[in-house]
Amino acid sequence: MIAAGPRLGWKGWLILVGLSCLVLLPGISSLPPVDRDEARYAVATSQMLATGDFIDIRFQEEQRYLQPAGIYWLQSLAVTLTGTADNRAIWAHRIPSFLGILAAVLMTGALATRLYGRQAGLAAALLVATSFAVGFEARIAKTDAMLLATITAAHIALMQVYLKPVGHWWRPALFWAALGAGMMIKGPIILLFVGLALAALLVWDRKLAWLTALKPLWGVPLFLAIVLPWYVAIGIVSDGGFYAEAVGDSLMGKVGESQQSHAGPFGYYLGLFSLTFWPGSLFFAYAGYWTWCNRKEAAVRYLIAWILPGWIAYELIATKLPHYIMPLYPAMACLAVAAIFVPGQIRAPIWVRIGAGLYAAVWLACSMLVAALGPGGLYWIEGRISPMLILAGVLIGLAAVATLTLYLTGRRPAALIAGVIAGGLGAVTVYGNTLPRLETFWLTPRIVAAVEAHGACETTRLVTSAFREPSLVFRHGPYDTLLADGPAEAADALAADPSCSLALIDAAEAAPFLARAGTLSLTPQALAVIEGQNYSNGDEMALTLYRAGPAPTGPGE
Repeated sequence: MIAAGPRLGWKGWLILVGLSCLVLLPGISSLPPVDRDEARYAVATSQMLATGDFIDIRFQEEQRYLQPAGIYWLQSLAVTLTGTADNRAIWAHRIPSFLGILAAVLMTGALATRLYGRQAGLAAALLVATSFAVGFEARIAKTDAMLLATITAAHIALMQVYLKPVGHWWRPALFWAALGAGMMIKGPIILLFVGLALAALLVWDRKLAWLTALKPLWGVPLFLAIVLPWYVAIGIVSDGGFYAEAVGDSLMGKVGESQQSHAGPFGYYLGLFSLTFWPGSLFFAYAGYWTWCNRKEAAVRYLIAWILPGWIAYELIATKLPHYIMPLYPAMACLAVAAIFVPGQIRAPIWVRIGAGLYAAVWLACSMLVAALGPGGLYWIEGRISPMLILAGVLIGLAAVATLTLYLTGRRPAALIAGVIAGGLGAVTVYGNTLPRLETFWLTPRIVAAVEAHGACETTRLVTSAFREPSLVFRHGPYDTLLADGPAEAADALAADPSCSLALIDAAEAAPFLARAGTLSLTPQALAVIEGQNYSNGDEMALTLYRAGPAPTGPGE
């Protein structure tokens, strides 16, 4: 039973926290605000703090009712505790994401330790920490990292109850509290992941008696006590608008048809899995036959129920993004290490070994792609060569080759160590060193620097038409940034406050902007040109910063 297993001990926890920080923290402050979702969350949080309204969620004047308020509250707390509200420091908004991933890593370690031993626990936790998709989500201020933590907590509690129905009250308390927290982070998505696993177990076992150990008579009220206050308040404040948008448009819309061009065929997640869960994808794929042979074990059966129904459901849902199945990673990591550390290895039949050999080539190709992303991305996008990134890429490739070689020759614990090294180097190289250096992509920091250099007033209003990304709204300020509908409206806004306004106009809009300015008796003066690519839509941009006339002689004049 899981309750009788070993524990990590303080040294194990210290190792996990230290290594997770080494892998997940680089880039968290140097990576600029990422369009579009992260920046929207950051803007809404900034406005929540500025207005003191922690119920109604807004992006500038628009209602933002895609998710509940939980993540905005956590970001608000992080910004307040770090004292960065006036600095618009994106790293503070990312603290909840980092902590959510760290919590999921530690919970995975605890679970795998109780099931399969301390070495397995450390390995499973680090497979989650170093996976490619997790590395990105830990560094951006969105809901998915904290959702991963709540789903992992709910599954651990439910698994404890499933394996040993008689136990301490904390298990049902954690289960219902985690469900409530997940509902406050991303609505009913947590109910989908946990509910599908629960339904699969009930069908598989055809037993219901153990469900009474969840203590629904007081557990459901605990869940409702967490969820209802805000859900009732937002229903009143929005006059039902939140439910229409969050459930009707966002949630149900994603099921029936793809949203924001995020579509994909059935098999989308299977096709990307080798990269998104890299390097752990190798160990999970090779654990498949072991998992099938041990499916009668209660713990293995639960882990299968955690993974399979949720994966199939998301393959069927029309809207797809690579990180959507991230809540399955802790269970995958546990099975991956179980196939290595559980005594009595099973020799697979020839057809399984042939399939494993073919998959080894796929995994190695993904490894070489990750190794090339750092130096190759910098050269391809910026035209620069970095000896440090080249060295990092070589080390990642060598570690990946060592991982595969050690695994295929039977030295599997050593293969895990090599794989974790490869994954950690990959995350630090790509997210910590390469992405922050792609200046062509990061238009917003250069725009804000130009505005600060040329602004004539203490507070400069920026009017922009072609470049309307949320990152600019966040960095310049939601109340000081006007997103104009076109060049003519931008000229009108510049004329309304010529002394303290600047206009940001793309080259494609320059002619109509200047024509409209002429009719308003303005003489726009070009101050700076910012060139690059808007990676959100792929458009090449040449943005010119204008003011209404000759430069004033002093601030406010």
